[in-house]
Amino acid sequence: MAAAVTRFFLRGAGSKVPNTGVSTRGHSSFGATLLKLSPSCNVRTKTQRRHAAHFTFQPDPVPTQYGPTQKMNLFQSITSALDNTLANDPTAVIFGEDVAFGGVFRCTVGLRDKYGKDRVFNTPLCEQGIVGFGIGVAVAGATAVAEIQFADYIFPAFDQIVNEAAKYRYRSGNLFDCGGLTIRAPWGCVGHGSLYHSQSPEAFFAHCPGVKIVIPRSPVQAKGLLLSCIADKNPCIFFEPKILYRAAVEQVPVEPYTIPLSQAEILQEGSDVTLVAWGTQVHVMREVANMAQEKLGVSCEVIDLQTILPWDTETVCKEECFLNLEAPISRVCGYDTPFPHIFEPFYIPDKWKCFDAIKRMINY
Repeated sequence: MAAAVTRFFLRGAGSKVPNTGVSTRGHSSFGATLLKLSPSCNVRTKTQRRHAAHFTFQPDPVPTQYGPTQKMNLFQSITSALDNTLANDPTAVIFGEDVAFGGVFRCTVGLRDKYGKDRVFNTPLCEQGIVGFGIGVAVAGATAVAEIQFADYIFPAFDQIVNEAAKYRYRSGNLFDCGGLTIRAPWGCVGHGSLYHSQSPEAFFAHCPGVKIVIPRSPVQAKGLLLSCIADKNPCIFFEPKILYRAAVEQVPVEPYTIPLSQAEILQEGSDVTLVAWGTQVHVMREVANMAQEKLGVSCEVIDLQTILPWDTETVCKEECFLNLEAPISRVCGYDTPFPHIFEPFYIPDKWKCFDAIKRMINY
């Protein structure tokens, strides 16, 4: 399916504000592995070699404002956030397919043994039932954390999310709400997921008022943003880049902490071009920014959007910025096709596609 999250803006010489923008059309996936055939490969050789991901994870500085830290990868930081939630909120429950056993990505490992089978439990394989149950739990006043095993399978729950969860407060005149609902789902591609285990469906929900959509780039961000989603009084969808579950490692605070929603983060200052991305693609953009500086002498600002809806228009796009653009906004994404398997390396918006977009912009 079509991918889209990287946006480029070329600033005017007199501009003093970030000339940036963002698009959320289509399905994007921002983790991938490169496929290469052995030089000795012939028609009889079926062995294929998969190499490292098309990006290099860049950890953030160790946070000091939240107390002691511990080395965690991304899935462990998710577990830590869920552990904090269950410990501090006696109404909190976690449910989904296989979560009682730790989940397919081990994000809930050990939680059932620690908090009991009434608070961490499996559900039938029925996504619309999982979300519908979560809405009911939240309406009753409890904290509901629902897991959809893969983001690709959130579509059976689409009606429950956009027609029930998103509208519950509005249609009752604020008499009732399901703001205590958070939906987690592993997101994006990993190099071999093909059609049904690679998609990034945030665009489908990005135009639906009443829900919040969040995608982290790292373990530190993942824990803080997930805890913010759980505490937020609106239903939230929290997509987790599954290629980072084990590949991303940082020093993560042990105690609970929150990172504000709907606030983009400027990771790198720049004066010529602004790059906007989220999730795994942020690490691609960081590398692209370095390439642009070294090879083209172009200074790039890098922004992690973090919250897709409602997104941070103040940081990303000042009203007057469009009067100073020196080139059209460029969008780098996958193709308008289902997500491929063996052609994934050609489909993803890798650093070379993004770098070419910058070159086209400065030569406009």
